[in-house]
Amino acid sequence: MSHTVSIIDDDPAVLDALTMLMQSHGLTVARFESAQAFLEAGQQPGCVVSDVRMPEMTGIELLRNMKQDGDDRPVILITGHGDIEMAVHAIKLGAREFIEKPFDNAKLLDCVVDALEATSTTQLESQERKELADRFALLTERQRETMRCLIRGMANKQIAAELGISPRTVEIHRTWVMNKMAAKTLADLVRMGLALGLR
Repeated sequence: MSHTVSIIDDDPAVLDALTMLMQSHGLTVARFESAQAFLEAGQQPGCVVSDVRMPEMTGIELLRNMKQDGDDRPVILITGHGDIEMAVHAIKLGAREFIEKPFDNAKLLDCVVDALEATSTTQLESQERKELADRFALLTERQRETMRCLIRGMANKQIAAELGISPRTVEIHRTWVMNKMAAKTLADLVRMGLALGLR
């Protein structure tokens, strides 16, 4: 999946400079002259580079809107010297980074690449968690109970006593759990349980 750097700045010269900088390093760019135009364009996987001070909607208001929409793309803010207090406030709201003008191209690029890598990892983890949850949903109630016991480190005899069933039945449930969860080893299953928040 191609990840896009969405650049938002009301100054056409800055927009051009940032676009050229990103494209010269092989990055895909979407450019917007206002935060409103960006929000109306819909979500594209990637990260956001935005000016803090813009007419109509500031970088802070943009962050708030993105949070309300459940848009968790990393946001890098470009800020003037007088905007540091505002930028710190933005970090508290969830902005990933703020860079002061005049900005260093290499530093900005490093931040963008880090943000793109972070969003790829987050999306991958989110997808993996969803797949695990889908598999867990296919287990019967008894198989779920067996899995919870297994990830607590209980042996078959202990699970049998805990659930009031025979050790042989535990073995059958255990086999089904391993197969349905696509776990190759018990360690695999434990990691899956932790990812699902099972205790």
